[in-house]
Formats: sequence, C-alpha cells, structure tokens
Amino acid sequence: MSDKLRNLIVRTLSGAVLLAIVVATSFIGLKGFSSLLLVIIAIGVEEFYTLAKAKGANPQQILGIITSLSLFATSCHLGFRAMKPCESELVNTMLMVSALVALLGFALIFVAEVFRNKENPTLNIASTVTGIVYVALPLSLMFYVPLLLAYMGGGALEWNPLIFLFYLFIVWGNDVFAYLVGITLGRHKMCERLSPKKSWEGFFGGVIGAMAMGAVGALVVGGNLGVWLGLSVVVSLSSVVGDLVESMFKRDAGVKDSGNILPGHGGILDRFDALILSAPFAFIYLVVVIVVANL
Repeated sequence: MSDKLRNLIVRTLSGAVLLAIVVATSFIGLKGFSSLLLVIIAIGVEEFYTLAKAKGANPQQILGIITSLSLFATSCHLGFRAMKPCESELVNTMLMVSALVALLGFALIFVAEVFRNKENPTLNIASTVTGIVYVALPLSLMFYVPLLLAYMGGGALEWNPLIFLFYLFIVWGNDVFAYLVGITLGRHKMCERLSPKKSWEGFFGGVIGAMAMGAVGALVVGGNLGVWLGLSVVVSLSSVVGDLVESMFKRDAGVKDSGNILPGHGGILDRFDALILSAPFAFIYLVVVIVVANL
C-alpha cells in the first residue's frame, strides 16, 4: 500500500469519526453541543499557545485556558437563561461565578506577568490574550448561532440539531466546492503568500457550494430561504478569511499543522479554523437581520 493511499484512508477514517462525534453530541441536545464547543476551545487555545511558543512567546497557558473556558461558561449560562428564564439561586450564582472568573482571568494575565520573570512580557501577554480572543470568544458566540436561526424560524430560542449541522455543512460545503473547483479550474492565485493552492476560481466555487448547502438547510429545517442564503454568503467569505488567518499563524510559526490530535487532518485549529472565524460574522449577521425584521 502506497503512502498516499494510506494517508487517504487514515484521513477518511479520522474524518468519519470526527463527523460521528459532532453528530452524536448535537443530537444529545444543547448540553452536548456546549460540551463539544468546550473541548474545541480547550484544545484550540492550547494549540494556539504552542504556535506562539514557536515564535519565542511564553504565553500563560493555564490562566489563558481557564479564562477561555470561563468566558464560554458565561456565554452558555446567559443562553440557557434566555431560553428558560430561571430564578434559581444556584443558576444565578453559577452565572455570576463564571463571569467573575472570566473578568478576573483577564486582569490576572497582566498581574501574573509582573511576577513571572520571563523575557518579552509584552509578547507573552499579547499571545495569551490573542489565544482567548481568537478561539474562545468566537466559539462563545457560536453557541448562539443555531439558537438565533431557530428563533428566526419559529419565534423561540430552542435547540434544533439539524440547524447546527446544516450550518456546519455550509462551512464544509464551502471548503469542498472550493477545493474541487480550485483543482480543476483554478488559474488565478488568491493569496499565494499564505496559501499557494487557493485560487479565485476556487473561492467563487466555494461560495456557490455554501449557498447550495444553505438552500438545502432552509428547505430541511423550514427556514427562510433568503436568510439562509445570506448566511451562506457571510459564512463562505468569513470561512476563507478564517483559513487564511490560521495559515498565517502556522506559516509564521514555521509548522505545517497546528497539532496532531486528528490523524490526517492535523489539529483542532486545522479542522475548525473556518468555523471559528465565521462565528462572529454569522452572529452579527443574524442579530442585524432580527433587528431589521422587528423594526
């Protein structure tokens, strides 16, 4: 068996296992979805700090990860409260604690650096905070994207696993169509410095693929076709940028992959880079659409 065929088999099996995990956690419910995002955040932030270390930075890994998880926990608690208003003292306390830990974590990053006695303190603080902003903040907003889509479809914040899965399929549809069109018709390089294989032909193929998946998603979940097509364009454009941003970080660090947790795919950031950066843009798009619709 050739190395190329062996790598293809490993990549396919690894991708199938990853897809099964994503689907399974999605159908468990919102808590399963939250757990999936929690794991992605923890590993993704750690991978980013590893990239930062390759450039000579010394990020505060433990404090950065704790702050990231606390930020996400705060977002989750706010989301759960919005779905089911609760006067439970325990729930309110958990929300307060997670928010305070997140805020305290940000402050302690600066304080702790004073006592670490490490070189390049400015770089260390910057890399620590960037890991939180780059990975944890977008995925904290990602928590709301399927809920906002459900709200637009039925007027209530509720969990529908198919909505999240089709959102994910829009991202992956963009990647697949961009790759297929790029290798067959690609002639004009898009950003050769960061990603030599990307072409403008592949870019537009990705947009078409994303819109096709968005149209199917709207049909399956009974959503507004115009909203889903608009979302597809927003996600497609931001996904491309997300891929280029991660490529920039890896090229700067001089590595091929952000990690090796996913055989054949690399790290969590390699697999979810497009999803991560698409989340803030999708969140803003949906909020704007809801505000405009309610004017």
